[in-house]
Amino acid sequence: MPKFAANLTMMFNEVAFMERFDQAAAMGFSAVEFLFPYDYPVEQIQEALARNQLQLVLHNLPAGNWADGERGIACHPDRVEEFRAGVDKAIAYASTLGVKQVNCLAGIKPPQVSEADARQTLVDNLRYATPRLAAAGIRLLIEPINTFDIPGFFLNRTQQALDIIADIGKDSGSDNVFVQYDIYHMQRMEGELAKTIEKNLGKIAHLQLADNPGRNEPGTGEINYGFLFAFLDTIGYSGWIGCEYKPATTTQAGLGWAAHYLKQ
Repeated sequence: MPKFAANLTMMFNEVAFMERFDQAAAMGFSAVEFLFPYDYPVEQIQEALARNQLQLVLHNLPAGNWADGERGIACHPDRVEEFRAGVDKAIAYASTLGVKQVNCLAGIKPPQVSEADARQTLVDNLRYATPRLAAAGIRLLIEPINTFDIPGFFLNRTQQALDIIADIGKDSGSDNVFVQYDIYHMQRMEGELAKTIEKNLGKIAHLQLADNPGRNEPGTGEINYGFLFAFLDTIGYSGWIGCEYKPATTTQAGLGWAAHYLKQ
């Protein structure tokens, strides 16, 4: 049976961030994920997880100035030192919080940077990050994101992510780099969801979901999630599925799709 993690960045927006741990547990989730932990003392997050018996299954590497529209810096040639410092910061948080995988957002390609230079910077940054994360027992994920929601985002297709992982090379730790496959983003970019996941199951370590259009909860759009959840069981996907969607109304009202899967 699929197992779901509440995405605290997208869900429970009715309450302050640190109260969302309590809300997630009260609604039956046993695990959570979110974009970034870095605005909060690690001890505060640790206490909220322990109080609610929640597992934190994912957060991202630092991704630049999010409030100003940056969506990652891993493909920015002039931000390499900042990226490397972010790797150390992510390891410190993840190690304390028991997180076994972190996601790297490639970022929006700067207009003055060529495709080739952006790609090489991303590959080099991943080569730097993955052995350090591996030494801490943490997997590195990379996530293709659709270019309708984030125009210019550098990493935007499944095969592109797989090719980048291959270019890292096994000697540099590519066996510790996996794809974070967001069903919503990939429905917008390429479709063929079930067969793409099945074909690349060995390199997909984490799934996320939202329906399309609207990026709301399953059942509000065109994606046949009933079929997809059963298919994931059939092919043996055993990882977490992050609920990275915007509730169409309230979080509670939008959880009907998940009642069968959440603990009561």
